[in-house]
Amino acid sequence: MRHALAAALAVLPALVNAQSTSDARVAEPLWEVGAVGFGLSQQAWPGSREEVRRAIAVPYVLYRGPLLRIDRGAAGLRAIKTEAFELDIGFSGALGSRVGETEERRGMPELGTLVEFGPRGRWNLGAAPGGGQWRFQLPLRGVFDVNDRFSNRGLALEPEIQWIHPNLAGWSVVASGSALLGDRRLAGTFYDVSPAFATALRPAYDAGAGLIASRLRLTASHRLSRDWRIFGFGRLDSVAGAANAGSPLASRTTGYSVGVGVQWTWMRSDRSASD
Repeated sequence: MRHALAAALAVLPALVNAQSTSDARVAEPLWEVGAVGFGLSQQAWPGSREEVRRAIAVPYVLYRGPLLRIDRGAAGLRAIKTEAFELDIGFSGALGSRVGETEERRGMPELGTLVEFGPRGRWNLGAAPGGGQWRFQLPLRGVFDVNDRFSNRGLALEPEIQWIHPNLAGWSVVASGSALLGDRRLAGTFYDVSPAFATALRPAYDAGAGLIASRLRLTASHRLSRDWRIFGFGRLDSVAGAANAGSPLASRTTGYSVGVGVQWTWMRSDRSASD
């Protein structure tokens, strides 16, 4: 159950970001229930030379209430909503690697499936070139390991600027750039090598707080019919100039994550969401 929840949280940003850019003239339903299947290939962690691949099918629920929200990249509570600014508190997630899947961490403690919880501010900045809209978001979240009883893995801050287009040649598109910052504990989760796990090819390393990775993202979706939607997403991560680029676990400067999926809506509310 915990792994299914984490998988759903991992795909949630791609799924709902694609939906949240749909034409504003079409009212979205208050709730939706359906299923989503997707394939994903991602860098095991920023700086890793290895990739982790997943193929997952999970049910999903979206709810767009005035307070409770499972939408727009997170699941949680919306505290403030104006035309220019939103503040919510909730969960998001990303698939992690497992120790048996990567040679780089062989013999080390498992890097599990990570989920995040905390507040996120979102500022709507107005019109952008190409018929799009600018949006800035600032999530500050604690990171927790699903595989280790939700133990705390640190704190993440990721300022992100987004360019959003609701209908680019029939596709809803979000393109963005961000900087992932982490405290000492989060950096250590990815990059620490204690003397007990050091080898000739993996020397001991003590990670420090700071920039973990610079990121570029692209998410796109296309509605095939009322109930069917396809989507794809990609992300480029770079540890150039990062605080722990010298770690033996940051041996690759640039890595990527890509995925494609299909969403089927089984049921939806007749009542429209208020926004």
